[in-house]
Amino acid sequence: MREKHAVTGDKPEKRKNNRRKLRACLTVLIGLLILCGIFGLRQFGPGLLRQYRQQQRLLALPEGSTLEVIYLDVGQADATLLLCDGETMLIDTGYWEDVDILLDYLKAYEVETIEYLVLTHSDSDHIGGAADVLRQFEVEEVFFSDFEKENSSYSSLLDALSEKGLTAWLPEPGYTVDFGGATVTFLGPVGEWDTPNNTSICLRIDHGANSFLFTGDAEEEAEEALVGSGQELAATVYKAGHHGSYTSSTETLLNAVRPQYAVISCGAENDYGHPHASTLKRLEAVGAQIYRTDTQGTLVFVSDGSTLMVPQ
Repeated sequence: MREKHAVTGDKPEKRKNNRRKLRACLTVLIGLLILCGIFGLRQFGPGLLRQYRQQQRLLALPEGSTLEVIYLDVGQADATLLLCDGETMLIDTGYWEDVDILLDYLKAYEVETIEYLVLTHSDSDHIGGAADVLRQFEVEEVFFSDFEKENSSYSSLLDALSEKGLTAWLPEPGYTVDFGGATVTFLGPVGEWDTPNNTSICLRIDHGANSFLFTGDAEEEAEEALVGSGQELAATVYKAGHHGSYTSSTETLLNAVRPQYAVISCGAENDYGHPHASTLKRLEAVGAQIYRTDTQGTLVFVSDGSTLMVPQ
């Protein structure tokens, strides 16, 4: 016959005290974890989130995907040609007087179809060559911040759109389109403005870990609204707003973008003094390596999604 053994343990009151102490410790621990989580999210969350998104974009790239971003030297004007996996995007078209330079570039790169023509705003130095581009190339879609202006470039653009049966339109912030293996996100303009510069289309092109930001001629007020919208603005390469004018590339925007490289499109010895010294100082302050079309000519950046080939 088995012997019975007594089960010994703490007294009920002692066990209650132990449970209270355990609950108190757990409460403190959970509180500390929450505080650490909040602090970590504030301090490191945006960076970690960007890294995660970059990794996801890299994984989603087609094998061998390549993005070329070509900041064309078109004098005191803007025109950027982008080529990705057989597709073409053109952002702005320079002055009408220099349209032959633009057309020569497009032919040299064997462009036949332009999937996306982006006209950031209605100033002549951004839309001057648009009518000729529309008439000489197959253009599938036109994005345009249509601030009406009384100039010949604007009238010619409207005529060419009508001839081609195309309707130019302005996407809402957050609208995205696929561009080869890259993704184009339209970010602005945010809000309504009464000047053409501040109505500039702002967009970012993401290609794996590399990204390219364009803000047209958006000035301080529009840049602040863009930052205030809470959208992701961080970019590897930033095209300096308004040809490097002091009115753009504000400290507020640059702190949100934190570019590794900045490209300034302007003409040699231009009448505006672009780029302004204060803009160069702000770009240097955030650690951006600066490239300029007025001193270096056309600038070509090539992304394979993970690495970025920059001009030498």
